[in-house]
Amino acid sequence: MAKTVNNSKLSMDRRSFMKSGVLAGGAATIGAGLLATGTPARAQQTPARGRLNAGDAAILRFLAAAELIESDLWTQYAELGGLTSGQPIETDPNQSLNAYQAALSNLDGDGPQYITSNTLDEVSHANFLNAYLESRGAEPVNLDAFRTLPGSQATGSTGIKRLTNLMHLNVDTSWFIRYRSSTNPDLGATFPQAITLNNVPAIPITNADFNDPNHIQAIANIAAFHFGAIEQGGSSLYAAMSQKVSDPEVLEITLGIGGDEIAHFLEWVDFAGNGVQAPVAPFTDAKTGITFPNFFDPLNPLIQPSLIFPVPCEFISSELPKVSIIRPLTDRVTGAVAAINGLIQSGLFIGQSRQFLATVQTLAAEADAAFRLVL
Repeated sequence: MAKTVNNSKLSMDRRSFMKSGVLAGGAATIGAGLLATGTPARAQQTPARGRLNAGDAAILRFLAAAELIESDLWTQYAELGGLTSGQPIETDPNQSLNAYQAALSNLDGDGPQYITSNTLDEVSHANFLNAYLESRGAEPVNLDAFRTLPGSQATGSTGIKRLTNLMHLNVDTSWFIRYRSSTNPDLGATFPQAITLNNVPAIPITNADFNDPNHIQAIANIAAFHFGAIEQGGSSLYAAMSQKVSDPEVLEITLGIGGDEIAHFLEWVDFAGNGVQAPVAPFTDAKTGITFPNFFDPLNPLIQPSLIFPVPCEFISSELPKVSIIRPLTDRVTGAVAAINGLIQSGLFIGQSRQFLATVQTLAAEADAAFRLVL
């Protein structure tokens, strides 16, 4: 199933993205200071089904770009670890699953199905957002010109060029603690890393990675923690953007897709936790030097694997009762610029061009500059 995803359908290519407005040609020369602030997007609110106002269009264009990026990375996960007919490894031609699929299945027996389903969801989000933009007279987003990065050479990979690099990630695992803490990043709280994962692969790079059981399990565990880290570009991002939307129909879209992103995140919270408890952990990968401990030994509530729902935390004011919420929710921590910078810092775009980085940062700045129109 995963192999049937057609990257050419991930963007609506009726009009070239690179010809649109401020992003034409000169995006690579925009200074960091301008990208961080942007210009507030103002426009008269139009009747339903008319043209989108500038702010709503900017929000949906950035979300479309984010979904194209996520579709690209999830397609790589699905090709190698998703629900397929199985790619027999060289050392055991009778094995129905490759070693990566098997290692992911150690975290959850339905892991390959979840990965495939998540991939199809992200592809549908990208397709819908671009089609909707066009239906409301706005430019869609097309990142195909930036599909230049090589991917995995392991059996199962299609070998097509990618937007994203999953082979040298710096995975921010602080989200694992954030959702188990009663403090809130929107009110200034910070969180340590649950486990240090720097310059590590989240997919097998060649067939040689299939041969060491500990190494391929470590790669699967890294992927599991990366799945949760992507939440910064999912549930929190959609919640932050929803606060800026003016058009009720656009709000319906951000709430609807954002709700699906929350469903994804809750599964990956549980998934990652299964990699740091028995029977999978503890173990050490000799190749990367990473040790995945058993987080139940000793028990620490801030990293307790079985706490899969958000723990009640501070919200709005520390004087109010604590409440279970998605967090963060503010531009400062989870706006479009914060989200894209987090993806850049994670190593997801290692090898990408300066023009690509400037393009997505410009889209992010324009989305953050949007605000709800009050009539």
